[in-house]
Amino acid sequence: MALASLAVLLLLAGYAALCAVQPFTPCRKCAGTGVRHAGRRTVNLCRRCRGDRYRLRVGRRLLNTGRHIHHTGTRPHRPTTRP
Repeated sequence: MALASLAVLLLLAGYAALCAVQPFTPCRKCAGTGVRHAGRRTVNLCRRCRGDRYRLRVGRRLLNTGRHIHHTGTRPHRPTTRP
């Protein structure tokens, strides 16, 4: 049981490090091309990535959301000034 929980913790730490180093991943829908399908005269962009070819990882999105919630929920820093 301890070995399994250690393996899960290592896996989560590795994914967190990956999200910190490489926050974007190629889009799975268009395989990183940005084009959903190209016809004879029209090119339709991928709806998921909007033609950018990369999407934000789920772990990085969770980190950004948590950071935003913490930022909006804490009191602003007010420096003390002496007259």
